[in-house]
Amino acid sequence: MMNKKTGIARILAATKYSYKGFRAAWKHEAAFRQEVLLLLVMAPLAFWLGDSFTEIAILLGSVLIVVIVELLNSAIEALTDRVSTDFHKLSGRAKDMASAAVFLSILQMIMIWTVKVWLLFM
Repeated sequence: MMNKKTGIARILAATKYSYKGFRAAWKHEAAFRQEVLLLLVMAPLAFWLGDSFTEIAILLGSVLIVVIVELLNSAIEALTDRVSTDFHKLSGRAKDMASAAVFLSILQMIMIWTVKVWLLFM
């Protein structure tokens, strides 16, 4: 199906679809809700701890990446379940790989924040 919208109409439609995606994730995904709440708590801390725009951006970005990867993970899980809820090794592999991506994004966030806090006390 070809999208015939162009210009501002396309941008408005894309914004509407994004909003629907956020609402669906908030309604159906507990991990997404937890990570958004984490972002809301850590965003002010990033401004308090960051000594420069770059540090603030890295601290904020590391948390935002977790939320982004969680959205992608949830999309992969929903699409996989849409195809079939029966166990299939490729479906399991796709879900496991998406979960691993979330894990790595969380690990990266923890490492960035740990280094920043550690440097404050050196």
